[in-house]
Amino acid sequence: MSGAGTAARPAREVCAQLLAEMMLADERLVCLDSDTGQFARTDFGAAADRYVNLGIAEQNLLGAAAGLARAGRIPVVHTMATFAATRALEAVKIDVAFGNLAVHIVATHGGLSAGSLGPTHHALEDVAVLRTLPNLRVVVPADADDAAGLLRQCLGGPGPSYLRLGREGTPPLPPRPSPVRLGRAQVLRPIGGDVTIVGCGPRPVRIALHAADVLAASGVAATVLDMHTVKPLDVATLTAAAGNDTVLTVEDHWAAGGLGSAVAECLAERGARVRRIGAPDRFFPYADDHEDLLGRAGVTAGQVVATAHAMLAETPRRR
Repeated sequence: MSGAGTAARPAREVCAQLLAEMMLADERLVCLDSDTGQFARTDFGAAADRYVNLGIAEQNLLGAAAGLARAGRIPVVHTMATFAATRALEAVKIDVAFGNLAVHIVATHGGLSAGSLGPTHHALEDVAVLRTLPNLRVVVPADADDAAGLLRQCLGGPGPSYLRLGREGTPPLPPRPSPVRLGRAQVLRPIGGDVTIVGCGPRPVRIALHAADVLAASGVAATVLDMHTVKPLDVATLTAAAGNDTVLTVEDHWAAGGLGSAVAECLAERGARVRRIGAPDRFFPYADDHEDLLGRAGVTAGQVVATAHAMLAETPRRR
């Protein structure tokens, strides 16, 4: 797959270190943990008393975060993605989003990245569930550097956010012309191609780039967007890229309700054709490697390429 070709630390480790550094500079910041274990080697220094492990009690975790936010603190909550979106959903909805409070959820093990832990820990529903809540930003970075940049921007803004991270590290994306910006899609292959591929998250964006390379070898130019901010969606960039009428989305999520649905909703009135590459409507009762699970789900560069060719062969096409 396309990429810088170098190893990277997991985004969750990079974000943990960044938060510890930011806590030293801003006494409002509080780190709330659900016994994830990811802070075992983190040195909070003088801010150590603002790291609080509430244990595996996600509803209480979000309730405590809401109380801290109302008291003027900026809580950063850490848990696994599926638990944030399901077990703690009522607290996210009522305690956090309803009050538009500055509570920031950093959720790890997004999508199928918790592969070895089985379907109880797969998070294929979180983007669908949480993007329906008013006030809540939903952010899915594509590499560790972008995760750190987007976390910093979330913490500097008003209202709540949900930052979805994976489990393992992935190589960084190729250099881009401008730094990542919250709410603004990154154009990874130029607008104006024959097809547009929109991805979010580390593996889907790399799948999109690899598919674009394969398509180029057969004479098909692909625009590629990294839609790291799923809510609010960058409608302007998306509609500009969708001028070719042929749009595919790629995500580590069920095909229903996530990025693909957000893109389809946006483009439906504009008449663009959208095909969603995501997990089918079934569970994956396996303990397996992340990449292998994505293959079982059909979230692959080969599937993107085949779908793009099928769409281009369809007639009639809107011009």
